[in-house]
Parts: sequence; structure tokens; C-alpha cells
Amino acid sequence: MQWSDRIGRRIKLRDMHILLAVAKFGSMGKAAAELAMSQPAVSKAISDLEHALGLRLLDRSPQGVEPTPYGDALMRCGTAVFDDLKQGVKELQFLADPTVGELSIGCTEPSAAGFVAVVIDRFSRENPKAVFDVVTADFTALHTRELPERKIDLAFIPMTETPSEHDTVSEWLLDDRHVVAAAVDSKWTRRRHLTLAQLADEPWVLPQRQSAVGSYISEGFRAAGLDLPDASVHTFSLALHQRLLATGRYLTALPLSMLDYNRHLSLRQVAVEFPVRPRPIWIMTLRNRTLSPLAQRFIECARRVAKSPAKIR
Repeated sequence: MQWSDRIGRRIKLRDMHILLAVAKFGSMGKAAAELAMSQPAVSKAISDLEHALGLRLLDRSPQGVEPTPYGDALMRCGTAVFDDLKQGVKELQFLADPTVGELSIGCTEPSAAGFVAVVIDRFSRENPKAVFDVVTADFTALHTRELPERKIDLAFIPMTETPSEHDTVSEWLLDDRHVVAAAVDSKWTRRRHLTLAQLADEPWVLPQRQSAVGSYISEGFRAAGLDLPDASVHTFSLALHQRLLATGRYLTALPLSMLDYNRHLSLRQVAVEFPVRPRPIWIMTLRNRTLSPLAQRFIECARRVAKSPAKIR
């Protein structure tokens, strides 16, 4: 296949954009409506692509369309091409005004409520025209879906193990760990010299036992010679954690960074040893993906915040 004959002259970015839309919606009619085009125009663009490549990209059926293996391969390439173009436009915007741009950031809810919020606040003070699109999800989804699919520029991910760097680049920012927490006015935050066994039968709010963070918390109880408490409520919702803990009845386990970097929360660490392993926060980017200058400046800001927690507190 000659570049000049089939690629350089005959494949258009517009047609690639249409292919991605058809695959996303599973229907040429729905893609046409989304793109404000006629269905025949969408069909012709797909046919032109298939003719240029000499390959069938979509399988048609009464139920809709779906990509062939050739279509899947081309769409992976197309996603990368449009992402690179997007990054290029961001760089042009940066060259015109180094304080302007948009960043897509992924993080867990506790990180968003603590460390990430502090970084965004500091960075936005230095770059008031920057815009942030923050996606909150569990660290597995961030690592295996949001970042590889280029839905975010970078992610803050808490992991006990060093992340695999096959498709990503990871940088350690700070060591974190879970601690036992309760409401500021809870009887437990006013007491000292507690043992974990004294708290085991109290009402707890914890993540699902079978989740990654649930397993991590279980390790802490096992290290203290205890079973994981039978939690009254299992949830990942940070808002529900806060609402229930505000009653003063409940206990939970949360990242220390969330408490340290967010004094506005009405939660405090309980003075009890919780023997869990460190759970460092990593900043992760996609390998071989060009970061915009604004993203690079943001990462540098995160490094500064991670090195000076005492000043933030």
C-alpha cells in the first residue's frame, strides 16, 4: 500500500471522525444525527475509507453496525491521531498564552477531596485561565480504562505496588496510608491510647470487602490480629461517609492525605495504631503521548505540593 496513492491523498480526517462516531453509536443513522449530517453522506464517507484501504471496516446488519478487526485497528490509530491533534492545538494555545488551556485529570474521590484539590487550587492561582475536567473513579478504572483510552491527560493513583510501566509512565509523589477516622466531635477522637480491638464492634462505614481498597483495609485489621469488622454500611461514596460520620456514631478508614490536606472536613484521625502498608500516590501518564506544556506545569506544581505538606496544612 503506497502512502501517496492511498493514504496521503485519499484518507481524510473528516472520514476518520465519521468512522469513530459510527462505531461509537453502532448506527449510521444515529451517527448522522449526532454529526448533523445526512445518513447517505455518512455512508459515503465509510465507503470511501473502505475503498481507499481495500478493506471492510464495518459489518452491517439489521441490528446496526460493528467494527471488523480492520476497523478496530484503524480506530485505535484514529483515536491516537485525533488525540495528538488535540494536544497540538493545546500547545498552540499555550504558545499564544501560557496560562490558558484545559486539563483532564483522573483521581479517586478521597484524592479529589484532599491532595488533588490542593494542587488544583495552587495551580489555578498561578494560572487563573486554566480549566480542569476532573474524572473520579477507582484506581483500577483510571489505570486500565480512562488513561489508555486517552480520556484523561494524567491520573493520580494510590497503589501499594509499583505500577506496571508497559504502556504508562509513573512517578512517585508521596507516601500515603489509611488511618481510622471519625467525626470531630466523636467520643473516639477525644480519647488516647486506644487499641483497634476496642473499636472492632462499633458501627463502621467501609468500602466493599472484595474491592481493592477493601482488601487493603482488611490487611490492616489482620496485621493487628483481627478480622475485618462487619461494617454497618458498605459504600465508596465519600459524601455518604461524611454524612454518616457526622452523626458521631460511625468509624471509617480513610487516606491520611485526605485528612491532612483538607482541614475543612469535619473528620479527624482517631489515635489508634492501624498497621497497614504505605499506599503511595503516583502520578501516571500515558507512554509515548505528548503532554501539553500546561500539563507539564501542572505536574511540576503537584511535585511542589507533595514536597511541602507542612506548609499546606
